Amino acid sequence: MESDFEKLEGVTDVISGFTGGVLKDPTYNGNHEGHYEAVEITYDPDKVSYKELLDYYWVNIDPFDDKGQFCDKGSSYLSAIFVASEEEREIAEQTKADVEKKFPDKKVVTPILNSSVFYPIKGDEIYHQDFYKKSPIRYKVYRWNCGRDARLKELWGDKATH
Repeated sequence: MESDFEKLEGVTDVISGFTGGVLKDPTYNGNHEGHYEAVEITYDPDKVSYKELLDYYWVNIDPFDDKGQFCDKGSSYLSAIFVASEEEREIAEQTKADVEKKFPDKKVVTPILNSSVFYPIKGDEIYHQDFYKKSPIRYKVYRWNCGRDARLKELWGDKATH
């Protein structure tokens, strides 16, 4: 999600990490049980609204996959939206309802959850931050082999970003 959101005008920072669980200081290669792999997005609300961020989020995920995302399977790879206020929850619920209307025959499995402590990936695992910039060829091969862009195009058509 880093590479996708960093392309969006108004987004000033995207940090990879973990959230949603109770384990303190989860690690990528160690224990992150109960956490989602997530990104923390900093943005300029004068350039992009929270709703626009969510609309962009939806076309960059498969909201129907209850096993993970693309070739990454398991509980830490499930899609979710974390909200920090009732206003954010209302906007998130509306965007989810819009997706459900667009796909009436499918079940949207992406939950909307209360935000919790966000743990950025750090230390020996810092290479995961901006991986797509540090290892562009490996990232492109991974993304292609996972079928990410093909699935997004299948779901979202021209709204899909890449």
